[in-house]
Amino acid sequence: MTDELVSVYDADGNAVGAEPRSRVYAEGLWHASAGVLVRSTDGTRIYVHRRTMTKAVFAGMHDCLAGGVVDPGETPLQAATRELAEELGISGPPLTALASTAWDGQWAGKPMRCHLYAFEARWDGPIRHQPEEIVDGWWWTDGELAAHLADPAWPFVPDTRVLIPQLLRLRQHR
Repeated sequence: MTDELVSVYDADGNAVGAEPRSRVYAEGLWHASAGVLVRSTDGTRIYVHRRTMTKAVFAGMHDCLAGGVVDPGETPLQAATRELAEELGISGPPLTALASTAWDGQWAGKPMRCHLYAFEARWDGPIRHQPEEIVDGWWWTDGELAAHLADPAWPFVPDTRVLIPQLLRLRQHR
């Protein structure tokens, strides 16, 4: 198995090169991740899933963004589209950026530092989990997700946790 290359960014969100994923994580190099919040077509539910225990980071935790790192030469939108198809088997719905800034947020914790790009897709079709990435998934309302997130001990990926309050507020204003 080869060590996949990841786009490396500077602190301002500009792509500046590529490095092996292991180095990016070990040294905490800035990189970017793109994720997709999947909502039902009527907008009342969010798809939440649990990551496998074999994930390199945040293994076994819950998340509501299907996503991953931005590959060299890829835009965040291209990465989000690719990851949505890989992780949840969803292809075709348009993706809408969930922030008006160049990037939505930052995660500067262990083991990594990344710029977070978030998109939304509306979908009621079938969902097919990638078994290497996702163990289980289900639909929740914004309120159900917010109630679980109110418990800091609930195992939810910390980089997405940074964005969720903003994403739920954006939903209220649409």
